[in-house]
Amino acid sequence: MTMPDRADRHVERWQPVLPDLDPDIEGAVTRMQLLTRHLRTVKERALADVDLPAHEYETLHALAGRQGRAAPSALAEDLGVAPASITARVDSLERRGFVERIPSRTDRRRVDVALTDAGRAAWRGALDVRGAEERRLLAALDPDERRMLSDLLRRVLLVAEQPAG
Repeated sequence: MTMPDRADRHVERWQPVLPDLDPDIEGAVTRMQLLTRHLRTVKERALADVDLPAHEYETLHALAGRQGRAAPSALAEDLGVAPASITARVDSLERRGFVERIPSRTDRRRVDVALTDAGRAAWRGALDVRGAEERRLLAALDPDERRMLSDLLRRVLLVAEQPAG
């Protein structure tokens, strides 16, 4: 038997109140919530350490995922925000020297947003802290277990991505 964790104590506390509670479902969901909360806290701390608001980090992250250059409309789509929101974000990031506006390669009337070296460094600084914590947590599993966990979570996520009903 493995050592009990917070989720085990949570299930133990609720089973007398809700006798039909499935301890495996409640345990899994509670663990996912606690891990998500933990990783969110680590992310917030990492962003605070590099003085980067979450919305700016997300914008830099989306830009980095497009090889450091994208049209504002593509960033808006990636982030699921209105194009006007991207303008404000880019203005703020440009003032900080993290991005620059450059002529589009495909349309002379448009501009693209490009990461600067300072922007890439700020993004990587926060990303590296998050990645180190993710690796620390998942080091509790061997490579085959990590693959199995990823596969199991994929199956659950695929159900979540389908409309209920």
